[in-house]
Amino acid sequence: MAAGQPTILATSGGYKSGDRTRIEFNHLMHYAVELSGVSGRAPRVTHIGTASGDQRWWAAEMDQAARIAGFDFSHLNLFTMPNIEDPEAHLLEQDVVWVNGGSVVNLLAVWRAHGLDRILRKAWEGGVVLAGVSAGSICWFQGGVTDSFGPELRPVTNALGFLPYGNGVHYDSEPRRAPAIHKLVASGTLGETHCTDDGVGLVYRGTELVEVVSEVKNKAAFRVTAGAGESVDAVAVEERLESRFLG
Repeated sequence: MAAGQPTILATSGGYKSGDRTRIEFNHLMHYAVELSGVSGRAPRVTHIGTASGDQRWWAAEMDQAARIAGFDFSHLNLFTMPNIEDPEAHLLEQDVVWVNGGSVVNLLAVWRAHGLDRILRKAWEGGVVLAGVSAGSICWFQGGVTDSFGPELRPVTNALGFLPYGNGVHYDSEPRRAPAIHKLVASGTLGETHCTDDGVGLVYRGTELVEVVSEVKNKAAFRVTAGAGESVDAVAVEERLESRFLG
């Protein structure tokens, strides 16, 4: 089953503490499956953990969460070599591709080395829902801010560019992120940038933002655009986008 049109769910969430397991999938992960339109069988969901080096312990935690959720779940690992002989065929068969967080800079470099950037675009255009959290959100956009290079936030502007905006994650929980994004948008380093509080997701059909959803009450997204002024006087304007609670 494929979504009716290219669909991305870009988030700062997707997980919660489990009752008998360390994690369970929260509303945003389940909403990604809902967006795919799958019914009558277990949804096929592949996790890509490149941004954190394909950590096997984390994959095991996600396997437990997937069992509870009833997903037909798999992992596409690239370290130390691809674990699937034909990644393109595998990804095109999925309902949802979920990308976990970590280093977005390393993720982009490894994906490009393996041609996964091209494959994911083909999957997106074919109706596979692309989704993820943190680095797994920023990757779909033009770029954003990242701590991939070190503790100080720096811009990344060479992400996949499926969506023609910047992206900001963990907007409410990491206080340095909002000022950094405002500065980069004001200077023109980033264009219009869409940001998510923790627990919030942005739904795009094609390249249009069509919905803001949340698995946590009273959380929001924000659209940051360049305002009036030039050079050192340039400013950024922030617009709050209210979310629909999924609970």
